[in-house]
Amino acid sequence: MKNNLPAILGGKPAFPELVQMVRPVLPSFSEMAGDVENILSTGMVTKGRFMREFEQALSVHLGVKHAVAVSSCTSGMMLTHKALELSGDVIVPSFTFMATVSALVWAGLCPIFVDVDRATNNLDPAAAEAAITPQTTAIIAVHQFGNPADIVALEEIANRHSLKLIFDAAHGAGACYQGVPVGKQGTAQIFSLSPTKLLISGEGGIVATNSDDLAAKIRMGREYGNDGNYDSAFAGLNARMPEFNALLGMRSLENLEAAAQHRNETVALFQEVLGRLPGIGFQQVRAGDRHSYRELSITIESDSFGLTRDELALALAAENIDTRKYYQPPIHMQTAYRSYYDGRPLPNTDWLSSHSLSLPMWSNMSTDVSLGICETIQRLHENAPLIHKKVIQ
Repeated sequence: MKNNLPAILGGKPAFPELVQMVRPVLPSFSEMAGDVENILSTGMVTKGRFMREFEQALSVHLGVKHAVAVSSCTSGMMLTHKALELSGDVIVPSFTFMATVSALVWAGLCPIFVDVDRATNNLDPAAAEAAITPQTTAIIAVHQFGNPADIVALEEIANRHSLKLIFDAAHGAGACYQGVPVGKQGTAQIFSLSPTKLLISGEGGIVATNSDDLAAKIRMGREYGNDGNYDSAFAGLNARMPEFNALLGMRSLENLEAAAQHRNETVALFQEVLGRLPGIGFQQVRAGDRHSYRELSITIESDSFGLTRDELALALAAENIDTRKYYQPPIHMQTAYRSYYDGRPLPNTDWLSSHSLSLPMWSNMSTDVSLGICETIQRLHENAPLIHKKVIQ
């Protein structure tokens, strides 16, 4: 493969078909057929035993008192903010997916964008504390791409300033903080179970918390804020998880540990091979933590690698290798949210948004595919001057 001309220069693509960013690992129909038949025959398509069993299984897995199933991570965050009666300002990173901030704005809150640590891609605790004012009611941190946030440092800051600490754990299933699954720390952690994740329910989310009061309000909130007497205690949502989704989540949970281990082994191979190339960087994971690698995000420094992030993405596309530029633009530059930006410098956010590139990563990616991607990137590096010349023409 290394001796072939890159596809962008007229050679044959490294892969005959598109190597997709995501390929969800799902159970076979035979594994689910009996339970699906039960759902259909009983007519309990929502609010049934599978949702309750899924919640209980996740509660045990996460080591948390409550794991409340909802329709999505976004609805879970919206209900959490509402149930906690947050007001005013909430500190949040700009280097994150848009839903982290859209849930805040939907709840009538003002996002205060602060910078992330360039090495971990996670919220910088010092930057978060520096942004606290009397109007601040909460801090939202993200386990970015599945890399656990600096939980202890953030907990100390939140406790010192009497703030709620919420984790957007959309990428968190399969991640561990100091040897235990992320989920029980902070005021609440909200997980995504969409098809791009390690733990899949089709669509859905989980609000994990040790607070009895918060859990009760989330359960009421997912039913429009109605506790059953049709007198809404607060304005909630229709955020129930259907039985089929809960069943799919139960089956996926059985394979979560294997998925996380496989992804970490695959990323170790990427790091071994791509780590030999100049200008390629990887997320830093603290000792004792485990990344879920929901995303395999690398950074590209053009001066040493020979190509910019965008040039590499274009060249990989010609090789039938899919990529994503997360997150460009960052939230503080997006049309819907730029009016909230107070102008404070976010140098690491800006740098990452122009240098980060996510490569394909699956829970069952073969060595042949992962090595093929690595060897292709190496070949592009070796032909960088010709590719750069081709792109700028």
